[in-house]
Amino acid sequence: MDDLDKYIETRKKQRPNFAKNFDKGYEQFKIGVLLKQARIDAGLTQDEVAKILNTKKSAISRIENHAEDIRLSTLANYAQAIGKNLHINVA
Repeated sequence: MDDLDKYIETRKKQRPNFAKNFDKGYEQFKIGVLLKQARIDAGLTQDEVAKILNTKKSAISRIENHAEDIRLSTLANYAQAIGKNLHINVA
């Protein structure tokens, strides 16, 4: 366990509200990171993806940085724009 993991575990124990909201927020953060990395791996800029989707760069930035309330259709369109497929797994 690294220092960050230790810090997070300590905070979760000390502050129940932090623990309650952390995991959900982290999952949403991870979605944005995955989307951004997939775009970069595809060799595309936010501007290029925006043009493909007929939207603005700010909309792409919002998708990558604030993925907490993103529609599945938006995710599917984003994935298609970067040459990927969207797969959802309910576990």
